[in-house]
Amino acid sequence: MAGKLIRDALHGDISFTTAEMRLIDTPAVQRLRGIKQLGAANLVYPSSVHTRFEHSLGTCWLAKRLLAGLKERGARIDRADEAAVPAAALLHDVTHVPFGHTFEDERRLFERHDRDPERLARILSEPRLAEALRATGCEPRVRELLGPDPVARPVAQEIISGTVCADLLDYLRRDAFHTGLAQGYDDRLFRSFDVVDGHLAVDLQKNGLFRHDVLSELIHLLRVRYNLTERVYYHHAKAVAGAMISKALELALAAERLTVPELCELRDDSLLFLLRERCRDVPGVEMLLDELDSRRLYKRVYLLTLPGYGRVGISFEKQAELAQRYHFDRDERAAAEARLAERLGVPPAAVILYCPSPSMQLKEARVLVRVDGERAVPLDSLRNPEVDSLREKYGALWRFFVCLHREHVDRFAAAGAACEEQFGAENMVALQSRGQLSFDF
Repeated sequence: MAGKLIRDALHGDISFTTAEMRLIDTPAVQRLRGIKQLGAANLVYPSSVHTRFEHSLGTCWLAKRLLAGLKERGARIDRADEAAVPAAALLHDVTHVPFGHTFEDERRLFERHDRDPERLARILSEPRLAEALRATGCEPRVRELLGPDPVARPVAQEIISGTVCADLLDYLRRDAFHTGLAQGYDDRLFRSFDVVDGHLAVDLQKNGLFRHDVLSELIHLLRVRYNLTERVYYHHAKAVAGAMISKALELALAAERLTVPELCELRDDSLLFLLRERCRDVPGVEMLLDELDSRRLYKRVYLLTLPGYGRVGISFEKQAELAQRYHFDRDERAAAEARLAERLGVPPAAVILYCPSPSMQLKEARVLVRVDGERAVPLDSLRNPEVDSLREKYGALWRFFVCLHREHVDRFAAAGAACEEQFGAENMVALQSRGQLSFDF
């Protein structure tokens, strides 16, 4: 079928059918050109300004590569899914808002983009996108694959958004490239996927022999995922910048100057513009945006982490307590910020509390692998020491912190002491400054 070649920085020339190009050329997909893949990471890695648009193209292309590899191995792929899977992969991020992971996962201001059926239905109903989707001939299946619920023939959904999937395989390579980090994986991995008992799995055997080379490449992929998480996704400056943007949005939402449906129509720049234009009289918003424009990021004055590899840290019970109060309960988090600000005598927006989910897990370690016959098991069930080590290290990346506007440097010490009293745990900022929170191998 006639289509188009597009030159991609990672994958070279990648091809799209006419039906896929109609989807690509809709305003809903083109909007993704204005949403950076890594949110505020460009304040740390200046070249990381790649977007969810190019990532969506790459995910679509890798989904096609996975489908082709499965067919070469003799896997049975439903003919309807041969068109539906690439289309769904192309649209898998269409519900993203600017700085989405920061707002949804870290600050929990609203539901995740891929778990909000109302948002998905609203965007897929936009006239141009709805018309292009109908033209694919597989609209019902695409909607099913993009939904939050398990589907019939789950391998199709797993190709797009499983553990090791087209989404992951594109963003790991793309994020590493644009941050300038030497991280990658071998394309041979694409030839190791198979369908086992109706699910996507990596085949660790051939002719009855165990494939140590495939296992090594799979473990290497987990290592790449860990390294990018440590150095990019949860970099402390990126986390602080994201928390500042989230705080500004939180104030705007509370003042009813923006709505969540509006966010689904915005790009990064238009969100920041509207925040400034509509919130000039909302205390704190303009201050936060001015600091971000000058990269004057708030300073961490209080820090808690988990123990591991010779590092001190709080207990898992304490982590769960903090997460329950300050990650899952937005009102309690806001109240804690307000108490600290009042005690320190600073504006409310000058204090930000950051508490990510306690369930930070290396989900890719759960990828299904075939080790014998027609049985597939999760990779981490093999009790491979390196996989176990990566899972433990990944969970230990969790950080709880409070940050303060830099102009209040004279109150940093008092802020740390106030946090120790409020949260009931010793401040680890001083330990970090002495290098005692780094890994000790």
